[in-house]
Amino acid sequence: MGHNSFEIQGNIVDVVARRIFKGTVVVRDGKISAIREEQVKPDDLILPGLIDAHIHIESSMLIPSEFARLAVVHGTVGTVSDPHEIANVLGVSGVKFMIDNGKKVPFKFNFGAPSCVPATIFETAGASLGVAEVDELLQMPEIKYLSEMMNFPGVLFNDGEVIAKLDLAKKSGKPVDGHAPGVTGENAQKYINAGISTDHECFSMEEALEKIKYGMHILIREGSAAKNFETLYPLIDEYPDQVMLCSDDKHPNDLVSGHINLAVKRALEKGLDVMNVLRCCTYNPVKHYNLDIGLLQPGDAADFIRVDNLHDFNVLATYVNGQKVAESGKTLITSVLETPRNKFEIAKIQSREIGIESHGERIRVIGAFDGQLITSNIITEPLVEGNYVISDPGRDILKIVVKNRYNEAPAAIGFISNVGLKNGAIASCVAHDSHNIVAVGADDASITTAINQIIEAKGGISLVDGEKTCLLPLPFAGIMSGIDGFEVARLYDEMDKAAKQLGSSLSAPYMTLSFMALLVIPDLKLSDRGLFDGTRFSFTGVFEK
Repeated sequence: MGHNSFEIQGNIVDVVARRIFKGTVVVRDGKISAIREEQVKPDDLILPGLIDAHIHIESSMLIPSEFARLAVVHGTVGTVSDPHEIANVLGVSGVKFMIDNGKKVPFKFNFGAPSCVPATIFETAGASLGVAEVDELLQMPEIKYLSEMMNFPGVLFNDGEVIAKLDLAKKSGKPVDGHAPGVTGENAQKYINAGISTDHECFSMEEALEKIKYGMHILIREGSAAKNFETLYPLIDEYPDQVMLCSDDKHPNDLVSGHINLAVKRALEKGLDVMNVLRCCTYNPVKHYNLDIGLLQPGDAADFIRVDNLHDFNVLATYVNGQKVAESGKTLITSVLETPRNKFEIAKIQSREIGIESHGERIRVIGAFDGQLITSNIITEPLVEGNYVISDPGRDILKIVVKNRYNEAPAAIGFISNVGLKNGAIASCVAHDSHNIVAVGADDASITTAINQIIEAKGGISLVDGEKTCLLPLPFAGIMSGIDGFEVARLYDEMDKAAKQLGSSLSAPYMTLSFMALLVIPDLKLSDRGLFDGTRFSFTGVFEK
């Protein structure tokens, strides 16, 4: 038998015909040449490999080849990936890097053309993708869709550039992903009628049902930060053809412990229909995005997994194009050595640059919520020392700083509650969507040191605890590491624990930090250019006049 040719026996799960039967799968040269229905001994299940229907690979802090090494252990064979994080830093060349690196491993990456780079005009990004760049990407066969259209006001008000990008996707026959948190009623209808076919941002069942009514596909998201599985899982049985599963953002330590398989297991534990659950993460994404991922049918690519049973759902082995890529919890994909590419153009800062003079009796404070992208807008009295407003760890009101990494500019300063640090500081230049440096701390000296560590490394996440400093360098676009993914997960885990030891009560301090500059999600955020009111979509002052 030639390369990638073998036979495998067990209970075959046919998600297309919605049935399970005993038999033998015959693999020849990486494709399924035949499936024989016959009585066989093995009892484990053979089913199509799992697909994450919407993820930013960059959020794992791993380059695609390393992401694949970790994901296949959990039965993932492919992703629908929006590379807009790297696009915000490096533009089209960043997207091409993701595609090229992804091709070096046996895994089915399906990238989209980022539709909103920069995400808003109220922040500094490293690149912008206009109509010409989106057109160039959509013409590439590796680009499967137009990535999430976050600029929903642009869709609703017929913004010329937004409509031009949507038209390009239609012309290329590729679907368009949505991003419309809380958009309902006539606005939802108009947004969907513009040709946008998915949404992964539903907060409530009512919102999801309304979007489904207008023909949209709902992606149930269970990531490291945002989780709406508990709210939305009944949709899997109610609208099985219009639901997919995704993680959106998955931090490296979370990826080590599980991926889409965890959502499948939870859905099965809730007693949902087996076929509905499995089709959500196999059949539905393949059909919707026109993916070259096998569904365990004769003639398909041999992309499948072996699972012990539908109760424990332990993944025993994963195959991509007939190649065994994971077995018994171990990855069989070897690491790929890549040369970092980046854009990081600033010198270190001094602590006086992040001082903020007192200009009023009350300040606006960003209220962070654990595990949420949204924030609240708190008005309270500042702690003032020598005419400067300073961090107030006693009341959990800490200074937050966002520093432009692309060119020299004054730092933006604000205040944040619910991060919980009692001393020290944490900083990161994984800061959606422009990836400037964001830092939070209990005093200016710690914040400055945390920021300077990242500037020195040209990207990473850092922590300062008195004299002690920690750093996880991210030299690829300042947001990804090229080293072994399991090692990145271990280092990230250490940083996460260290941040909690400084007093943070957040379940994922760095993840929450990374969303504090994400202006498209209200209420109050901080961009590198100042405090931003996401409900009014305009800048606002730290001091309430």
